[in-house]
Amino acid sequence: MTEVAALSPVNTFNLSVGGMTCASCVGRVERALRKVPGVRDATVNLATESAHVSYDVPAAPLDGAMQARLRRAVRDAGYEPRTEAQADAADGASAWAGFAPVGVGLLLSLPLVLPMAGDLFGAHWMLAPWVQFALATPVQFILGARFYRAGWHALKAFTGNMDLLVATGTSAGWGLSVWLWLTAGPGAMPHLYFEASAVVVTLVLLGKWLEARAKRQATAAIRALHALRPASAHLLRADGEADVPVAELLPGDRLAVRPGERLPADGRLLEGRTQVDESMLTGEPLPVAKETGAALTGGSINGDGRIVMQVSAVGAETVLARIIRLVEDAQAAKAPIQRLVDQVSTVFVPVVLGLALLTLAGWLWAGAGAETSLIHAVAVLVIACPCALGLATPAAIMAGTGVAAKHGILIKDAQALEIAHQVDTVAFDKTGTLTVGQPRLTAFVAASGVDEAALLQAAAGLQSGSEHPLARAVVAAAQARGLAVALPEGVRAVPGRGTEGEVGAASYLIGSLRWMDELGVDLGALRAQAAELQRQGATVSALVQRTAQGLAPRALLAFGDEPKPGAKAALAGLRARGLRLAMISGDNRGAAEAMARRLGLDPEAGEVLAEVLPGDKAAKVAELKAGGHVVAMVGDGVNDAPALAAADVGLAMGNGTDVAMEAAGITLMRGDPALVAAALDISRRTVLKIRQNLFWAFAYNVAGIPLAALGYLSPVVAGAAMALSSVSVMANALLLRRWSPAADRSSRTMPRTAPAERSA
Repeated sequence: MTEVAALSPVNTFNLSVGGMTCASCVGRVERALRKVPGVRDATVNLATESAHVSYDVPAAPLDGAMQARLRRAVRDAGYEPRTEAQADAADGASAWAGFAPVGVGLLLSLPLVLPMAGDLFGAHWMLAPWVQFALATPVQFILGARFYRAGWHALKAFTGNMDLLVATGTSAGWGLSVWLWLTAGPGAMPHLYFEASAVVVTLVLLGKWLEARAKRQATAAIRALHALRPASAHLLRADGEADVPVAELLPGDRLAVRPGERLPADGRLLEGRTQVDESMLTGEPLPVAKETGAALTGGSINGDGRIVMQVSAVGAETVLARIIRLVEDAQAAKAPIQRLVDQVSTVFVPVVLGLALLTLAGWLWAGAGAETSLIHAVAVLVIACPCALGLATPAAIMAGTGVAAKHGILIKDAQALEIAHQVDTVAFDKTGTLTVGQPRLTAFVAASGVDEAALLQAAAGLQSGSEHPLARAVVAAAQARGLAVALPEGVRAVPGRGTEGEVGAASYLIGSLRWMDELGVDLGALRAQAAELQRQGATVSALVQRTAQGLAPRALLAFGDEPKPGAKAALAGLRARGLRLAMISGDNRGAAEAMARRLGLDPEAGEVLAEVLPGDKAAKVAELKAGGHVVAMVGDGVNDAPALAAADVGLAMGNGTDVAMEAAGITLMRGDPALVAAALDISRRTVLKIRQNLFWAFAYNVAGIPLAALGYLSPVVAGAAMALSSVSVMANALLLRRWSPAADRSSRTMPRTAPAERSA
């Protein structure tokens, strides 16, 4: 895992922790970290074996003193704070890494088990007591030493964990066997339980090895993202081309990228043209054409052309680094449902120890004898290990967020993942989300008696400093007619309404018709033409000039946009799932309803919220939430950020602004509305896996403990069931890796303009 210390009022630190085995370990590490002065919160993830800590920024640089204190707290709690290199080595280990202790345990335990199998066929292969002792003791105290160490640390902290249960149970079986052997008469062959203690230790080790192997598979998505970063880049200098490490790149550097190479950093295309494979970043299976001036994302693969690019972002500021950070944070976070598990785990081990003592006392009271009573108590201790409880939620979240990232869906926090499956209403911003977001100036209607070209030139000058899509459309239209765009002065933007400023010797205002009404502008003869343009579905603005007599209308500007390819099919698919839809737009009602009909929305059914100011979008989301509805908001612009934050789940288009992405819980790396359904689907499937895992984790214990207490399970069978519970939880979670959005599967056989909407 990567250690991060963000420069913000609250620093965050991701620390890899070794030695955790169950939900009780998670609670213990969290309590230890939260006791460190300055720590605001700490969440520990058993599946990723990591701790995510947020703490107050120190008044002065302390050279990592806080991180050192956090590491010390983890070590004092009895666990191993691992360095980044150790964590990477563990994540990237081979499939058979760590199997040696398991293999030795199997070799030593097999001779102890074979006589039991022989008894089934009438063969008596029972080994001498000293041979059984010689085989079982190394397994118990050498291979099982990890259980004693971790159990001792738990006892010192007055808590319990899985290791304490295993150490207590197997030690009781081994000790009972030694006592029966030493107290047996000369020549007697007592029934010993060395095989039970040895096999239980071996099975637990086998289960932990299988679990670790499954964890490495589940973290494959993160490792794949890390692997996208090339080690070196071809830097263009005055004296030629030189290979330098990517870590030494600076913004502004010029790089050469050869065909088939990965782009080493974010930047812009300076020379050449190519096609870039961005599939690992966006999930888009088709290469994207890039012309001079196009944005390039580090980690994507250059196509068949040699290009020259200029670096714009390096290190932690690149898109790839932010993606990795988002996925790691999501996998380290806890879902709300995990709180129940945490509450159970705090009392689980003490309760199990109590049940084991009751089992021992109950069988003794029933006259079963010390040997039988102790074996049943050992079975209770072994089968009740809470490994599966600790893995149930984080394993599913890790697998779900990993596969979602592979397909261009970045889930920023586990809470958004858990809530998204409950969404019954989806609200969309219009421009840039459902439409292409590149409106064209379709009509420029000048008032009678004025120079149309001069007015368009003035309007373009006034809008030349704005990044608003409508402003860019005005400038593009003026440039297309060969008009020179003059620089404005005294420009002032009025949010949600328009812009005012001076161009040349004249003062102009350009903005929405609603703003003109608020200012009391009489459009006169232009009013009828504005209404007609709106009926045709255009977004209409007005250009007025400030004169000595007041504000005089000079021209109307009509803008048209196009629906995104596949947007209509995506909305139809969401409606087919039974979801309520709404489009929120700042356009006049006529233009908004015209676009809504093209998208398949029904204005008469209340699916269009028009003439909404940017500051009022959050209020509209609150209205949609009335009556207990769970609302997802989809947007891409700065003005969508409050609405994204106000929604139960915010989904930001990755082609939008950083502000929108920060406000949203989920980021869609492609500006494809079909990914909304995919995001809701992976949320539903992940939550389903969490519930399945929790059910089986609780079911193993609820069914197993009474059976063991009543004498129906031997310690060996109990150990096998306990190991199986952890492995089955991980295996069930890993089934999520096979998920893919319906749109991605269909894109290989269908046009991108009509993605299939069938659920994955």
